[in-house]
This record gives sequence, C-alpha cells and structure tokens, in this order.
Amino acid sequence: MPAVKQPAEALELWAGPECTVNRVRDTWRDQSVANGFDTRPRDIDRIAALGVKRLRFPLLWERTSPKPGVFNWAWADTRMARIREHGLRVIAGLLHHGSGPAHTHLLDPDFPAKLAAYARAVAQRYPHIDAWTPVNEPLTTARFSALYGLWYPHARDDRSFVRALLNQVRGTVLAMLAIREVHPGALLVQTDDLGFTDSTPSLRYQAEFDNERRWLGFDLLCGRVDVRHPMRHYLRNHGASEQELQGLVDAPCPPDIVGINSYVTSERFLDERVHLYPEHLRGGNGRHAYADIEIARVHGRSIGGFRERLREATQRYRLPLAITEVHLGCTRDEQLRWLHQAWLAAEDARAQGQDVRAVTVWAIFGAHDWDSLLTRADGSYEPGLWDVSAGRPKKIKRHST
Repeated sequence: MPAVKQPAEALELWAGPECTVNRVRDTWRDQSVANGFDTRPRDIDRIAALGVKRLRFPLLWERTSPKPGVFNWAWADTRMARIREHGLRVIAGLLHHGSGPAHTHLLDPDFPAKLAAYARAVAQRYPHIDAWTPVNEPLTTARFSALYGLWYPHARDDRSFVRALLNQVRGTVLAMLAIREVHPGALLVQTDDLGFTDSTPSLRYQAEFDNERRWLGFDLLCGRVDVRHPMRHYLRNHGASEQELQGLVDAPCPPDIVGINSYVTSERFLDERVHLYPEHLRGGNGRHAYADIEIARVHGRSIGGFRERLREATQRYRLPLAITEVHLGCTRDEQLRWLHQAWLAAEDARAQGQDVRAVTVWAIFGAHDWDSLLTRADGSYEPGLWDVSAGRPKKIKRHST
C-alpha cells in the first residue's frame, strides 16, 4: 500500500463524553443527563487536566433548539467559556444518534435544510470553533433508526434506510457550507462505526454486501458513488434519485479527518445454522435465515480491530484519520488494554506512513443502557475514565495483577 504523508506533530489525545440524545417512540433520553455531564461545569476542568488536545463536545440540536428559531444558549455558553480558558480545541457535534427535535426526523424531506439552519446559528454563536461533526455516525444511525427499527422513526426497510442516510449526508454537506460561511477554514471530522462482517460460505454474498455498505456514508461525502460504484444500483432501487446522487459526485464534501469508531461488537459473524443460537440473534434477508453474532464469540475467529480499520480507510480514502471513539464496557484492566491496543494501532499505522492524527478516549463519564442499544431504561451503567454511579465522578483504580 503506498504511504501517505505523515504529519510531523505527535499523535494527539482527544476525549469526549457519551452524549447521545435519542428517541424511542415518544420517549427521549439524554446521556449527558444520565451521566451528570449536564450539571457539572467542572467536568471541563477534569478533562483539561488529562492533557487532552481536542474535546468532542455536544452542541446538540435537540438540547439547544428544540423549537424552530428558539435557542437555549446558557448551558453551552458556560461550558464554552471554560473550554476556552483551558485552551482546549473543540469538535462540535450537532446530532448524535438522534433524529432531530420533535419538528423533524430522519425521513423528513426538509431535514437537511433544517439541520443546516441550526448549524449556521451555532457557528455564528461560536465562530472560533474550527472543527465540526454535524452528524455522528450517519450510516449507523440510519441502520438503527430506519433499517432495524430500534430508534425513531422506527422504520424497517431499505427504502427508509436509504432516505435516512441520504438526508444525514445531505444535511452534513449543507451544514458545512453554512458553517464555512462563518469560518471558511472549518474542518469536517466525520465519524462512523466501521465494523466488519464475516460469515459461513453460503452467506458470503451477504457479508460482502454488508462490508461494502459500511463505507456508504464516507463514500457519498467523498463523491465516490458514481455510476460505477457497487452500491449505486442498490441506492437507486431504494429511492435515491439520479439527481441527488450525481449532485454529491459533482460537489463532494470530503472529510478533513475520517473518524474511525470500532467496538468489539462491531465485527459480526453470519451463520445460517440458526438452531445453534438463541432467538434474539436470529434474523435474515428474505433469502436466508441466519444468526448475527459478534465475531469475538465465535470460536477460532479473531477480530481485526482498529489496526485493520485504519489500514482499510487509508487504502480507500488517502485522507487523514483519527480514532474517534475508544470504549469497552468491561473490567478496568480490560478497558485499559483496549485503549492501549487502540493507541498502539495508531502508532503502528503512523510508522507505516498512514496519516493518523489522534486517539479519542470516549464515554469518559460512562455510558447508560447501551447494552440494549438505548431501547430500554434498565439502569445498566458502564464506567468510563470516571465512574459516576455514586453521583459524582470517581477515578477508578486499576486492579493489580
């Protein structure tokens, strides 16, 4: 693989709190409220003390502007002032696994324009912010909201998935155009979960489809989905117009930094021997019934993890990269090993000439109910760098070995 130009700067440490605001039916859930980040301004001081260079900071649409043209800036103003005092740089997130405020949703034809209007207002309020993630993980959000039906608007078909994805991608493009009217040099840090699918031989066709689909959000932004793209026919068959696809080819909005998220659960194995698996793991595609399970749970299968995802992304895009989420819901020792593996993967990639800028410690105040993909309020909590289960952040000591 040809090398890309490696930055002279050292690998940076970034951080971010789990901040999802999502909707299940008519119930809204806010991770910043659940983990207390909402009410603790001193969390900014804690983060700055880590030596973090950038903070993935939530300026989320649903929190800041729940009604059109109405903005609640007080919370963000207080935190932003504190962030600037510490000299932290921000990557502003506007939508994080959400469908937007109640007056819109991922299938709304006006969703892209509405998101762009909000982005312009935020950029005008905070013109110093130089890096943005208008939509976190658009492909993953489209899958969970419009293909699997887990989150609002709870659709379960390819046509809705395609529309939800295109609305988020188009929203990102329009949002960046609006932001760059205020800050011409603003960077797009585009994130998504880059999983990988393996399978039994008879399901190889489905695994190949899944492995091509995982790139679609990035490919659309980069203007790669032209008439020769292997997913173009799929998109056209499920509601994408020739005009909108060609518009993204003719006027792309490539990320300035491709943000790689990868979890143990991101790497999947498909198996048609459904009798071997519990009911909740069984599904299908209309052609085959199969179980969908984590590769890590299949004997003899190893996961590629960050090292392989960085290699693939470099080969595909030739753009700067960052690992934008590193979190493992497990024991403290295993969490530290996972973070160490991510850092080593980034350093190894840089040593091979790949342009990797940063590793991001994610869910620094923990995550609530992600074991049910936020579909239930069971009170399940995974600590991050701090444990907030007792109501205030507590550092967790590593067990001696």
